[in-house]
Amino acid sequence: MGHLYLVRHGQASFGADNYDQLSELGGRQSERLGQYFASKGRAFDTVVTGSLLRHTQTWAGIERGLGLTPGQCAVQVEPGLNEYDSHAVINAINPGPLPALSEPGAYQTYFRLLRDGLRAWMDGVVTPVGMPDYETFRGNIVEVLKRVRDNNAGKRVLVVSSGGPISTTIGYLLSTPAETTIELNYQIRNTALTECRITSKGLRLVSFNALPHLDNDADAALHTHT
Repeated sequence: MGHLYLVRHGQASFGADNYDQLSELGGRQSERLGQYFASKGRAFDTVVTGSLLRHTQTWAGIERGLGLTPGQCAVQVEPGLNEYDSHAVINAINPGPLPALSEPGAYQTYFRLLRDGLRAWMDGVVTPVGMPDYETFRGNIVEVLKRVRDNNAGKRVLVVSSGGPISTTIGYLLSTPAETTIELNYQIRNTALTECRITSKGLRLVSFNALPHLDNDADAALHTHT
């Protein structure tokens, strides 16, 4: 029996011109996760990431924490594990300008619109510009994970992705409704671990959204969702 560890990327640069870039804190979170793996003697037979910069930067931090030299571990890059475009999702239901993040209530407005846009996308009501329909998005994720499962029986696999693909995976495994999948998405913390067993019958969920590398009271500031 193998094990698959799904990791959400470290904190990215929400509100900056380029979100797809780890913050300094995101780099620390990632390295701490690698140090945790090293302390447990947990090496990986296979590493898979999406192709976004925040995915590869998160793996680089984990790699440092594990004490590996860059490139020492071969990485399989899978664009099918990339996140949806949140701005396109919001624009599909609210084409007008968003309030500046410095304005009161701006964050609440952003995430409310994103929740509504995700539901409309998942229900097939809208197809955001530049994105596939939701069934194709989900199908791409499932296809990647099926290949990972088929090629890694009895192995330990690390997958670095984003909240959307990870929550979609859990939703697929547990057959959750759209509302639950969206709620799962909103709860996943940066560098959180979700563990699945790799069995002959598919993936089996073991744990969700754990932060064993940040479990001290002093680490509270490292618990983030962006």
